[in-house]
Amino acid sequence: MQLVKQELLAALANTLDSLSPGAGAKAAFESPKVAAHGDFASTAAMQLAKPLQLKPRDLAETLRNALHETPAFRQWVDAIEIAGPGFLNIRLKPAAKQQVVREVLAMGEAFGRQPVGAERVLVEFVSANPTGPLHVGHGRQAALGDAICNLLDSQGARVFREFYYNDAGVQIQTLAHSTQLRARGLKPGDPEWPEQAYNGDYIADIAEDFQARKTVRSDDREVSATGDIEDLDAIRQFAVAYLRHEQDLDLKAFRVRFDNYYLESSLYTSGRVETTVRKLVDAGKTYEEEGALWLRSTDYGDDKDRVMRKRDGSYTYFVPDVAYHLAKWERGFHKVVNIQGTDHHGTIARVRAGLQAVGEGIPSGYPDYVLHTMVRVMRGGEEVKISKRAGSYVTLRDLIEWTSTDAVRFFLLSRKPDTEYTFDIDLALAQNNDNPVFYVQYAHARICSVLAGWGGDEAVLAEVDLSPLASAPAQALLLMLAKYPDMLAAAARDFAPHDVTFYLRELAASYHSYYDAERILVDDEPVKLARLALVAATARVLHNGLAMLGVSAPRKM
Repeated sequence: MQLVKQELLAALANTLDSLSPGAGAKAAFESPKVAAHGDFASTAAMQLAKPLQLKPRDLAETLRNALHETPAFRQWVDAIEIAGPGFLNIRLKPAAKQQVVREVLAMGEAFGRQPVGAERVLVEFVSANPTGPLHVGHGRQAALGDAICNLLDSQGARVFREFYYNDAGVQIQTLAHSTQLRARGLKPGDPEWPEQAYNGDYIADIAEDFQARKTVRSDDREVSATGDIEDLDAIRQFAVAYLRHEQDLDLKAFRVRFDNYYLESSLYTSGRVETTVRKLVDAGKTYEEEGALWLRSTDYGDDKDRVMRKRDGSYTYFVPDVAYHLAKWERGFHKVVNIQGTDHHGTIARVRAGLQAVGEGIPSGYPDYVLHTMVRVMRGGEEVKISKRAGSYVTLRDLIEWTSTDAVRFFLLSRKPDTEYTFDIDLALAQNNDNPVFYVQYAHARICSVLAGWGGDEAVLAEVDLSPLASAPAQALLLMLAKYPDMLAAAARDFAPHDVTFYLRELAASYHSYYDAERILVDDEPVKLARLALVAATARVLHNGLAMLGVSAPRKM
């Protein structure tokens, strides 16, 4: 129905131009708030009435009469009704709605997608420091980042996925020291065990493999253990590689990949941090006070100026963030999306301030941020807080093993990122309509079963007569299919994969209602083929939408 919509929009634009030159540029359709009011709505008469010095309803009448005379409206529109102060409610002919079936079957996986363009987008997500297993918050971020990448890719962007992590610093030293203590035979609970040490069983595993002189490989490094438990630096390097390998395994199980791993340490070894600070000083955007170097971040909307370099000469944590994002800009990524936890909210203003202050023309809204809350895990009506492996939190691996990758991804994407989310393990395992991922996947599998029962060549369905699809349930399903491209574009624009989950649940509900209302494998051959074409198109859109979320579309359940 996209082609139908484009033809009608072109006709509306030409008609508006004839009434007021240039007005056609703002031609647009809205979806009526009440489905019974029509399929499309236009507010053009109300927008043009004042400049043309006409009453909105009188202009709406003129516009309606003119649209009725256009070939596109004569072919595809059943009626145009005037409502309220001058709304135009447009009702399509059944044949117009039926066109979406042909579009879906002809385009397949490309339905809803846009051609690849020139825009390059870098999406940074997960970015977990290698100090322990990935927790469920990292899982939410991985699902969000991957789905947002898929959505941006669907709209023609050239997407680059990046994982940024700190391979040095206090947390990494704590990791190394904890591993060394385990290698010496100490364990949590012993009098000598430090309060700040990491307590999970994974520390014991690292210590054991280090002493066994094993080799570990991750996507960005390979390290062989020396076995020397007195060599803290060797332990640190092995432990980081070990946990990076563990993270890689979890992310692969979660169907997430990255194009690049960026090390925080490289910002110092390459001189990027010092260069960035020098640029800010040279730009006159800093000052010294009480032995510290400050950034005039209030010049750019921050609530107070920020310390960049402390009295002891060390940099505050946002300085390497500024250097890192300046590197992103210099690498040619002028569109950047960061997926981070809500605890990073305070860094947004100062990072953006630092980027604007360097004087390289970086816009005030760079980079974009998507912030997410943490996740509570429930089982049997009680919160699950601790994983034996991690020692203090539920891991992503726990969640996948307790349920499935599909369930974890769909569930973690089913709410807006900044809203609290409770993951109900019992619900994720339920095989009923209350489980949203089961409900959507079952709709796809149910259609595949119908097509298998028919046993014909699905290729012929692209050319069948669709006129039998005139009933209310069929028309409702057709309209749901037609909403997919616009929904996809809006979800990509708003970084909102949860919109895809909402849409898929609505589409599955529309299909289940249709299936309950009309038998598909009837004796009347033209009717049967038309209905098969409709459900085949529905299966394709369900498949495409689930793919955007990184969720499978099973043929059998």
